[in-house]
Amino acid sequence: MREVVVLGTASQVPTRTRNQNGYLLRWDGEGLLFDPGEGTQRQMIRAGVSATQITRICLTHMHGDHCFGLPGVLSRMALDGVSHPVHLHYPASGEDVVRALVAISTPGIDLKLHPHGGAGTISPGLEVRPLRHRIETYGYRLTEPDGRSLLSGRLAAAGISGPAVGRLHRDGSLAGVRLEDVSVPRPGQRFAFVMDTALCAGAEELADGVDLLVAESTFSDDDADLAKEYRHLTAGQAGELAASAAVGTLVLTHFSSRYGDDVTALAHQARARAGEAAVVAANDLDRIAFPKRRHWS
Repeated sequence: MREVVVLGTASQVPTRTRNQNGYLLRWDGEGLLFDPGEGTQRQMIRAGVSATQITRICLTHMHGDHCFGLPGVLSRMALDGVSHPVHLHYPASGEDVVRALVAISTPGIDLKLHPHGGAGTISPGLEVRPLRHRIETYGYRLTEPDGRSLLSGRLAAAGISGPAVGRLHRDGSLAGVRLEDVSVPRPGQRFAFVMDTALCAGAEELADGVDLLVAESTFSDDDADLAKEYRHLTAGQAGELAASAAVGTLVLTHFSSRYGDDVTALAHQARARAGEAAVVAANDLDRIAFPKRRHWS
């Protein structure tokens, strides 16, 4: 299953219905927790998310609404007896903050620390790019390798069935039948997480062609001056990013409390500039499934 479980959608100040940040990406057998803000452990309970599902934790930067929930999450994992390694990715400049947060957590899990200090691949399929915020900040991009989809009719015509299908898929050919003869190209799915940034090259590279983009939408277009001052995106800029990058679905989040709990106006602003991208204004506890796979022409 691939989906994003939204644990929190507020920015620095939570509201009655919006917790601070927190997003769990369920990606096949992995669970990637992004930017656990204060209260994430409780939001996990409300969303029915088990601590055992988390295999990686990815921090974009070290502002509190993106990391102060880390000790609680790690402590819950220890209490629940999580035995698998947990990989923690974060900007190298935040080393002291991360170690302080880890130090006040309940010990007992196999936590692997992975600081990064520049653009690049940090784990198979997982990349980071620098963003433009007031402190060092990185966005994340997860990419599934391209593959091929087998066609049952062609397999039957070639007389291939049962375990032989697996051998053909693994070896690329079987008894004179090539994999490309009985399949079509299948583009890998792609996900990006862009948080706390002004528009920049890094955000564009992360968003390029992804199926699902989770992006901050801190300010209304009417408050563009504030967005520029604090280096955040407006809703319209998030839509513009999705359109220019040919994104499939744009998920808006990280809303300023100045707009209350109704962000309909921000969603309209994003849609007006999002081109063909579908736009979802996230609410706490939403589960957002990946869109259907795209097909190459």
